[in-house]
Amino acid sequence: MTNSEIVDLLELTGRLMELHDRDTFKTRTFQTAAFNLDKSTADLANLPVEELVKLQGVGKSVAQKIREIADTGRLTDLDELLAETPSGVLDMFRIKGLGVKKVRTLWRELGIDNLRDLQLAGENGQIAKIKGFGASTQEKILAALEFLQEQQGKVRMDKAAMIANLLHDELMKRFERVEISGQVRLKAQEVDVVQLLVQTSDPVSAMLTLGQLPNLEQNELESSPFAWRGRLAGFDVQVEILFYPAEQIDRQLFIHTAAEPHLKQAGAGGVTLLQAAYTSEETSETAIYERAGLPYIVPEMREDDFAFRWASRHQNDELVTWEDLRGTLHNHSTWSDGKQSVAGMAAYCRELGLTYFGIADHSKTASYAGGLDAERVQQQQLEIDQLNKGFGNDFRIFKGIESDILGDGSLDYDDATLATFDYVVASVHQTLTMSLEKATTRLLRAIENPYTTILGHPTGRLLLAREGYPIDHRAIIDACAEHNVVIEINASPYRLDIDWRWIDYAMQQGVMLSINPDAHDLAGLLDMHYGVAIGRKGGLTKAMTFNALTLAEMTDYLQQRRKKIRKGA
Repeated sequence: MTNSEIVDLLELTGRLMELHDRDTFKTRTFQTAAFNLDKSTADLANLPVEELVKLQGVGKSVAQKIREIADTGRLTDLDELLAETPSGVLDMFRIKGLGVKKVRTLWRELGIDNLRDLQLAGENGQIAKIKGFGASTQEKILAALEFLQEQQGKVRMDKAAMIANLLHDELMKRFERVEISGQVRLKAQEVDVVQLLVQTSDPVSAMLTLGQLPNLEQNELESSPFAWRGRLAGFDVQVEILFYPAEQIDRQLFIHTAAEPHLKQAGAGGVTLLQAAYTSEETSETAIYERAGLPYIVPEMREDDFAFRWASRHQNDELVTWEDLRGTLHNHSTWSDGKQSVAGMAAYCRELGLTYFGIADHSKTASYAGGLDAERVQQQQLEIDQLNKGFGNDFRIFKGIESDILGDGSLDYDDATLATFDYVVASVHQTLTMSLEKATTRLLRAIENPYTTILGHPTGRLLLAREGYPIDHRAIIDACAEHNVVIEINASPYRLDIDWRWIDYAMQQGVMLSINPDAHDLAGLLDMHYGVAIGRKGGLTKAMTFNALTLAEMTDYLQQRRKKIRKGA
């Protein structure tokens, strides 16, 4: 059992105890333990009770529950609570804005125990009549339900890649050639079909082979003699495995890794890419583009005609790669809500071959995440000074902060405190329900602040969980160009914000983009791989990637910026 799996079970237990009005003290022990252990770096599954009780927020009772989870993979208390809870009530916790108390009210007072009944109650106006809800809450619930329905059957890029790689490795034990294709190879940020191509001259035998694999659940109605369709147990996304003979697989890999608008593109001779795929004697992807008389486009960019407009100004080797990244900015540590120390995060960055690490813990307004007040900012910066003394000239920790953008667009520190940072990531975290005009105005004021270096996750979206607030992207990007503000590509697969469709416009306006992992632990630093994928999808070049600057270039950039601010003051 991983730490996150253990914490999830404890958190769900506390939530259901509250839902069922269990003993308040016992409920809080589970909730407190889950909150504190979420940041723990201890190996919970392998600690005995006497060591677990030494962890913050863990008493003997909870320690014993953790051992039960680690040893059996289950928790008796949770099993009993789940037996008393309709599965539809659990689904209601996925609705943004519905906490335990509101879910309990809907269940107990209106008898709502599934999402369908919740939607009907909202459409009939019943929710608005409940004390403590009102018309506004009802509208938000209906909007959240609509969003969830649109996202049903989809997974994020990271989970889709994990499923595809698991299947690829398993299938390669049985078939000569297996290719990951479709949306996963296209680097779609949300995936509703995980697709693989299998080379075989005997699709009947191949189908029988798949039937013997564990955890594959076939949908026989959707399958055909040349296509296995179904799901991987435990994942709510369709899996499609297509069978092709050796002479067809290259051609089909190209066709299945390009969106329809891209396949319709034609060169000067009028031959479309789809036609070229079927008529080219050589079936390699480069040969197909040559047959159509079009420049070769990397798989990530095969969405529509944008790639060809981009190719008229750039070469493929200009696209950013993981190897181009020299450092990482926007990361969190144990000073706020991260799981690793600044020193630990920096050390791992050095292992990855990076030459600088930028810390950007939460600011004072984010009290829920252990945000830093001015005194703790000073303490953290003294620690960084000491750590930097131990590095040579080939590595450095930069002092940053993720400063909250307040409702009026101001940052949540005074200028004296902001001046102590090497850079500032300005982000919105609270009051996310805004009109386009309000959100845009709020961001524009933050961009105008001379201390804002990077605009963090511009729309605040959480893929498959929360829509971003609406903004005027052109106005925001133009303002960043005017005020020399970098825009973040938040590389967390939960966000991938700014959307890739706006990357090219930003570059055309001279705005650099920073592939920021928003890492809260060591593994989170690797999320920059997803940021690179999305950057390439949008045509991001190394030259316009902020954290592709060398250590010397980044140091000089930040120093010159601070000098300009002081001069302006």
